[in-house]
Amino acid sequence: MAGRIEDYALIGDMQTAALVCRDGTVDWLCLPRFDSHAIFAGLLGTEEHGFWRLGPAYASDQQPPTAARRSYRGDSLVLESEWDTQRGTVRVTDFMPPRDGAPQLIRIVEGVSGRVPMRSALRMRFSYGRVVPWVHKHEGRTVAVAGPDSVWFDTSAETYGKSLTTYADFTVAPGDRIAFTISWQPSHKEPPPLPEPEQSLEATEDFWREWVDHCTYHGPYREAVVRSLITLKALTYAPTGGIVAAPTTSLPEDIGGVRNWDYRYTWLRDAAITLSSLLRTGYREEARAWREWLLRAVAGDPENLQIMYGIAGERELGEAELDWLPGYENSGPVRVGNGAAHQLQLDVYGEVTEALHLAHMTGLARNDYASLLQLKLIRYLEDHWQEPDEGIWEVRGPRRHFVHSKVMAWVAVDRTIKLIESGDADGPLERWRELRDDIHRDVCERGYDKERNTFTQSYGSKELDASLLLIPQMGFLPPDDKRVIGTIEAIQRELSTSDGFILRYPTTSGDENVDGLPGDEGAFLACSFWMADDLAMIGRVDEARKLFEKLLSLRNDLGLLAEEWDPRLQRQVGNFPQAFSHVPLIDTALRLTASGAYGG
Repeated sequence: MAGRIEDYALIGDMQTAALVCRDGTVDWLCLPRFDSHAIFAGLLGTEEHGFWRLGPAYASDQQPPTAARRSYRGDSLVLESEWDTQRGTVRVTDFMPPRDGAPQLIRIVEGVSGRVPMRSALRMRFSYGRVVPWVHKHEGRTVAVAGPDSVWFDTSAETYGKSLTTYADFTVAPGDRIAFTISWQPSHKEPPPLPEPEQSLEATEDFWREWVDHCTYHGPYREAVVRSLITLKALTYAPTGGIVAAPTTSLPEDIGGVRNWDYRYTWLRDAAITLSSLLRTGYREEARAWREWLLRAVAGDPENLQIMYGIAGERELGEAELDWLPGYENSGPVRVGNGAAHQLQLDVYGEVTEALHLAHMTGLARNDYASLLQLKLIRYLEDHWQEPDEGIWEVRGPRRHFVHSKVMAWVAVDRTIKLIESGDADGPLERWRELRDDIHRDVCERGYDKERNTFTQSYGSKELDASLLLIPQMGFLPPDDKRVIGTIEAIQRELSTSDGFILRYPTTSGDENVDGLPGDEGAFLACSFWMADDLAMIGRVDEARKLFEKLLSLRNDLGLLAEEWDPRLQRQVGNFPQAFSHVPLIDTALRLTASGAYGG
């Protein structure tokens, strides 16, 4: 069985990523891209669906031992795990070097003390665990081939095959270093070059050290901020600048339930807020690359803006179910692709425009097409902002007039007006000022419950929604407005879990499933960070700081967060690690620092 979600570490090369469990098992790896088929899919099934375990040898009737200690090597994505055994201590270093050729996963075993028997067990299963490859030797190297894919396995240790698995049994003493590498290559091409593990390790450490040196944030909790920034960088697809929401699919929001989605794509919303965090911490090149990705993805059809695209800008992300995989802890179905790609979500226009506005305000080199795109998006909103949509949470029930969607439509118009007022674009200024006022008036009249002094999830609804916490953050109303304070306090009363974290919305209202799906979900971590932001904005800084620190305590031992926290099971749930959790962590740290919560 796969480990708990928080038992996993992330390693990656900014084109794909692997998850490594505490027992030294790689249970998830897609090659050569984030959205490629997995060669290790044990995370969503069993060992029969592919894994690679490397650690101390153990008896067949026992569970593999877990590492006594693990950490990233400094500010990097190089993972070190150490086991203390009766015969001594051993260290395994796992990493994926930023690539300029074949993608590689390298694992280096190092003896620390004593003499420790070790075992590597490598079971490659292509096409998400469905296809057993042809494994054979080629000029002394082990290669697994199936269709268009080949994976090459290189090590100085002696290997043997048994039960469709490649094993290596060996012993390490102090000073011993034995490397294992897998490299992916299209099966019709020549073999990839022989790996150079030690040189690759040094180059990988140098890459991350140099990248982190560009961080301009030096306030409180810098360690948490930097680890989140590294995670966001790891989720960036380097060739195009696209940013995946998470490197996994179908990790459940409700253990045993059906709320399982594929997050290995670029959501405009997630990527836009990621750009915001990167810009405010010194990473202008990543912001520029994302803007260029956006312009390519949207080019030629801005009126039909999708909420998400493939990492190279692909539009078709058809959803399918993999019925041979039982799902993480039997949480089925396992889905690949995402049918929400063609939903109408009007808030995306606001998030994209806000990101372009921030890029402009922070001095990112002007791009005329970016300004033209903004104008085209507003012209679309002029005709469509009054329509119902599926909203920020991608409900699979009926469309509604979601208040957050209308607020973000207002943001899109407001930021474009500012662009025109700055002299960097031309547009019908007076007409759009009237449009901005019309949207604002509509939201305040139809999306606000006067009796309860709170904005609501949608027009005519009594339900609340945590996305309403963004109203003051987007400048729609000032933080001291009584309607803002009333909304914050209502969300605290009605959407807080027993331990103080925030749900996105009530999943049921009477007998109705609000989002069209059965089951419940955990507290949404981004929403909980938004609450901390709002509390700071309305002057309740101590309360905001305490909530923020409580959220930080939910990170795993390596500083990583999934999408949600299950207050009942006291564990992380949802796809992992999640950009939409790490971005607001950074934002809240910046806001609390600016508010003087730490005496700064």
